[in-house]
Amino acid sequence: MNKQVAVMDLGTNTFHLLIAEGDAADPHTLLQITEPVKLGEDGINKGIIQPPAYERGVNTMQQFHQHILKYKVEEVKAIATSALRSAANGKDFIDEVKAKTGIYIETINGEQEAHYIYEGVKAGHCLSQHNSLIIDIGGGSVEFILGNSQEILWKQSFEIGAARLMDKFHRKDPIPPAAINELNVYLNEQLTDLFTAVSTHDITYIIGSSGAFETFAEVVESAKGNMFDLKKTKSYLFQEPDFIRVTDQLIHSTHQERQNNKAIIPVRVDMIVVAALLTRFIMQKLNISAVMMSTNSLKEGVLADMLQ
Repeated sequence: MNKQVAVMDLGTNTFHLLIAEGDAADPHTLLQITEPVKLGEDGINKGIIQPPAYERGVNTMQQFHQHILKYKVEEVKAIATSALRSAANGKDFIDEVKAKTGIYIETINGEQEAHYIYEGVKAGHCLSQHNSLIIDIGGGSVEFILGNSQEILWKQSFEIGAARLMDKFHRKDPIPPAAINELNVYLNEQLTDLFTAVSTHDITYIIGSSGAFETFAEVVESAKGNMFDLKKTKSYLFQEPDFIRVTDQLIHSTHQERQNNKAIIPVRVDMIVVAALLTRFIMQKLNISAVMMSTNSLKEGVLADMLQ
């Protein structure tokens, strides 16, 4: 009988629960839930989880615990990333969740986060023998992983997630040209390690790991009048003109326009702008036009590790 395992990815914007069984090569998903907790709201750059966000987080973990009991899960892994890693009251949150649910939350560093993201994308069969640059845009941090189907060549986590960038640069809507210029200057300063690392490698694809890239794909397909089911999609290859058009539209859109677009889930209505700007900056800086989306990310990497 297959053992049932649960993975929780507790990010800055969203908490994910994945319950699955089977083996690493072919896991069977029993339940997958994403909750827009917005743990970093109003506090991400102040290094604190504000009381309303703290309460949403604890309540969501209690709901997750009920699902874990219902499915009689044998092994549980809860992984916390940037927001809990950097918040002054992150330990209080972890202790309260343990007291109320029995769930132990493991805080991992950016290097471990990048490793799990690579394993998740690899498990989704998105990598080839050619080098790709995996980008995972979280709310608190962004992970960059240079690698191929055989190995990781370089990886690093940067504390420049969408919630942090939005708080710093996207204060008016639509985002003004001056703020875009400031953001690009900031990214140029922050990402020198990335530019050095990739300078000696040929890169075929940028692979966006879930999150914002799922929204980009949904917006592209929705604009064409196509149905797009993320649950049935492991990967998606963007046509360059589609990607440029959609990211341009998002960058210059108003909050209302994005809110009215059914292809954009509520938690990404505003953060999608800086995510689009970050992606376009990387494409231009590294002169890479081929972009792919993988629906797999950190939680699938953790799952693969647990089902070994």
